[in-house]
Amino acid sequence: MIPPTKSAATKGHSVITPEHLRWQKSSYSGNGGVCVEWAPSYALAHGVVPVRDSKRSDGLVLMVSAAAFTGLVTMARDTSR
Repeated sequence: MIPPTKSAATKGHSVITPEHLRWQKSSYSGNGGVCVEWAPSYALAHGVVPVRDSKRSDGLVLMVSAAAFTGLVTMARDTSR
């Protein structure tokens, strides 16, 4: 995970600033405080999915491939049944 800082950009990493993304969380999420959010428009435009902890909107953003995100969602769905 790369924190959204200027120093990361100078090391050759792509940097996104979370406040510029439109975040979404599952309609199935409750108030348990164990949710993640993702930025679908960024994912569609760039082929990688930004994911963050919904409780820490100013925290780290994890960038994962679309396949990895699909696997994460599938696993979460299967374990919640």
